[in-house]
Amino acid sequence: MTAPYKDEFGKPVGRPVENWTPCDLPPRSDMVGQHVIISPLDVARDARHLFDANHAASDGSRFSYLFTHAFDDFDAYKSWLEGMAAASDPMLHTIIDVASQKAVGVTAFMRMDPAHGVIEIGNINYAPALSQTIGGTEAMYLMMKRAFDELGYRRYEWKCDDQNAPSRAAAARFGFSYEGTFRNHMVYKGRNRDTAWFSVIVEEWPAIKAAFEAWISPENFDETGKQRTRLQDFRR
Repeated sequence: MTAPYKDEFGKPVGRPVENWTPCDLPPRSDMVGQHVIISPLDVARDARHLFDANHAASDGSRFSYLFTHAFDDFDAYKSWLEGMAAASDPMLHTIIDVASQKAVGVTAFMRMDPAHGVIEIGNINYAPALSQTIGGTEAMYLMMKRAFDELGYRRYEWKCDDQNAPSRAAAARFGFSYEGTFRNHMVYKGRNRDTAWFSVIVEEWPAIKAAFEAWISPENFDETGKQRTRLQDFRR
């Protein structure tokens, strides 16, 4: 394919990016939705709720693709959270259920590159109380909305173990495009990780945003809470 742009030497180059200025890092402030609030991690507020919510699961299998194992000891978990809270990247956030006002999951902005407008969503861990709920989807919408609408990022990334089928399916459902797999990318828990890369770019965001908002709307759910139209169908 012939590139439509050339530099002063006649070499094919990428399209111009007009009036580009680096983005700001995400602020440490709440993102408020109808069903969840995304709030910067507060260990004193969140640790016990998160620990108890995670222990509602029957086993630790939800941690198979995370970099830690399930925590059986509260003090060890709290210590790990304190280390995460002290880090600037990843910037860990708690997902708080509006109805119960309890923390039911975590997610993070990470690998932030404001100079080029690139940011990643990661460290996602939903407790059973959040999994497969409207709030779980709304949380991803709120994070993406902050990156694109509030901060002006150009590229939003999702990465996961190539063997993690649920994560790959979630990325596709949320509108990410698969870009390829980095082989032998990491070693974690004593095993190899090939990493699947996904992204949403700013040009795609308006359609993805509209789909999220149509799906979250109360009109999309019947009296039993069952969705009328799937999220991915709103993008078609």
